[in-house]
Amino acid sequence: MGLRHQGRELALKTLYRIDICGGASSDDLTALFDSFPVEDEARRFAVQLVEGVRREQPALDKHLADALEHWSVKRLSRVDHNVMRIALYELLRMEDIPARVTIDEAIELAKCYGDIESGRFVNGVLDEIAGRLGLKQKGDDVTQSKAE
Repeated sequence: MGLRHQGRELALKTLYRIDICGGASSDDLTALFDSFPVEDEARRFAVQLVEGVRREQPALDKHLADALEHWSVKRLSRVDHNVMRIALYELLRMEDIPARVTIDEAIELAKCYGDIESGRFVNGVLDEIAGRLGLKQKGDDVTQSKAE
């Protein structure tokens, strides 16, 4: 399992806890992070994701609301909601991560931590948003140049 995947899992668990328990102090987050043994690089990536998602949460939720058909953000499961928040933050703010990688990782997290339909649902919503924002091809040139 890659370090970024571990970071995404830790970020998901952290954001889920914040949703359940309310705002979290830095001491609470430190204790939570310490309870999951991951390498420092994965932990730094998780912190970057959590801080970014929390900082940009209203805008991320607006993108989600605009993409949901016959559904509302309030009806989303906490897992699916946070998986998509993390992925949207990556799509919008992390230029070095290709869109395909971000969406694939989100699908895997949704399958692992969500319900039986979560993977398909997350894929559909993120694909819709990436299309609307013109981000479907983001990072393809980086991926191609690394393969060459």
